[in-house]
Amino acid sequence: MSVVIPDGASEKAGLGDELGSEEDLLYEEFRSSGHRFGHPGGGGGEQLAINELISDGSVVYAEALWDHVTMDDQELGFKAGDVIEVVDATNKEWWWGRIMDSEGWFPASFVRLRVNQDEPMEEYLAHLEEAHTGEEDQAGLGLLLGPGLPCKEQMRTNVINEIMSTERDYIKHLKDICEGYIKQCRKRTDMFNEEQLRTIFGNIEDIYRFQRKFLKGLEKKFNKEQPHLSEIGCCFLEHQTDFQIYSEYCNNHPNACVQLSKLMKVNKYVFFFEACRLLQKMIDISLDGFLLTPVQKICKYPLQLAELLKYTNPQHRDYKDVEAALNAMKNVARLINERKRRLENIDKIAQWQSSIEDWEGEDVLSRSSDLIFSGELTKLSQPQAKSQQRMFFLFDHQMVYCKKDLLRRDMLYYKGRMDMDHMEVIDVEDGKEKDFNISVKNALKLRSLAGDEVHLLCAKKPEQKQRWLRAFADERRQVQHDRETGFSLTEVQKKQAMLNACKSHPAGKPKAVTRPYYDFLLRQKHPSLPTALPQQQVFMLAEPKRKTSTFWHNIGRLTPFKK
Repeated sequence: MSVVIPDGASEKAGLGDELGSEEDLLYEEFRSSGHRFGHPGGGGGEQLAINELISDGSVVYAEALWDHVTMDDQELGFKAGDVIEVVDATNKEWWWGRIMDSEGWFPASFVRLRVNQDEPMEEYLAHLEEAHTGEEDQAGLGLLLGPGLPCKEQMRTNVINEIMSTERDYIKHLKDICEGYIKQCRKRTDMFNEEQLRTIFGNIEDIYRFQRKFLKGLEKKFNKEQPHLSEIGCCFLEHQTDFQIYSEYCNNHPNACVQLSKLMKVNKYVFFFEACRLLQKMIDISLDGFLLTPVQKICKYPLQLAELLKYTNPQHRDYKDVEAALNAMKNVARLINERKRRLENIDKIAQWQSSIEDWEGEDVLSRSSDLIFSGELTKLSQPQAKSQQRMFFLFDHQMVYCKKDLLRRDMLYYKGRMDMDHMEVIDVEDGKEKDFNISVKNALKLRSLAGDEVHLLCAKKPEQKQRWLRAFADERRQVQHDRETGFSLTEVQKKQAMLNACKSHPAGKPKAVTRPYYDFLLRQKHPSLPTALPQQQVFMLAEPKRKTSTFWHNIGRLTPFKK
């Protein structure tokens, strides 16, 4: 049986000691104040309050932290930053939502609830910006929110308070992981080695050190008496390069999921991790849920800063810093979101390759990690200059071409590849082509830099040719961007993706595409959820009753969301 060793009173606090007693006292103040890490769909008071609001007829909105690609006709697809109306949140993992005319299920962990749910009327904001608005009008409009601050200042207060509250909760969360899990794991050398721990937890200890320093800076700029006057934009600008340590964590996260999945198949590890959670008095979220939150956190910053900028007057001393901070954090989140998407795509690429018949040479993943574009073209290559219909798949660094089966058009046979790092793309005018001495239309040419290889590719329509020309330009930009940002796949990631592809369709069985990391990330097989709901219930979710509510006008008074 696994035993967790409680720390004695004389044992040092580990990571905390490196940062000094002042921050330790700061943390204890936060902990005693009763903050709780807010996790979308995490159950408890938050989820109950959301459903009560919905049943009362209030409209509840959430913002997407990252893209959710629709894999099922009952799922709701969206992009990072999209605003989703939450129609039903009774399920812990999957919520039912609406964007414009589209409705469907989406993972609760992919969104955050908006701070200011019922935003003030556009007319009111327009009045605020008019220089000649009379004092009587101002006072009358101020009554919309009752006594206290004017509307826009109150909204800014709400956002500032949310930023401060979530940062404090996040620090507690990181401390729980570092001291509740990692410290206990290091004591059990019979169960874990350092390489395993590095894979599971990544550089989360570095993130913990940085976030404590970042929170200390925020606290200095936070105006407790008048939160709307706080000037916190400079804190984000000062640490914008430090946030890039999240890139390493996010890149490693798929490996952490795979390693943790293996361990959780053994009962002693299940009991051990649960004992760690109980000893540290953590909230009821499994370890894989805890490890997902740094990925979510870095995606939340641009959404919070965008909301802060929206309610910051251009004359405010913090306006320019918040605007610059928003752009900086958008760039960080965009880079991480793109890397996350690329890492999820490698399983799909491995699956695609395993479906191709007569494959030759190295794996696609040995050099590439993204499919840029694909389509059918007519190919002529020297010296034969024989016309061939081929399916082309443009990846970063290389382009693979295949032949369709004459009877089964969905079956492809490998025929070759081109090294795009040593090719130049030439736009060919309609008419006589001198290298091949033939008349062409909608053509482009690929010529090796050494000049020993020339391929003529013809599209059926002019717009298809233009799309291919854009795709070749995109491929070069992608390669340059990866070089600048240092993006690359590890050998472990490549091998794991190919292994998953081989397991998914053994010889003699139909080939099928799977999403091992995607499914693990969501921690629930989605198709079982919608089909388990009666048709009448789905219909009711699609047509909820609505009535106006002033409940969200001041989120600071929303007690069900606090513990």
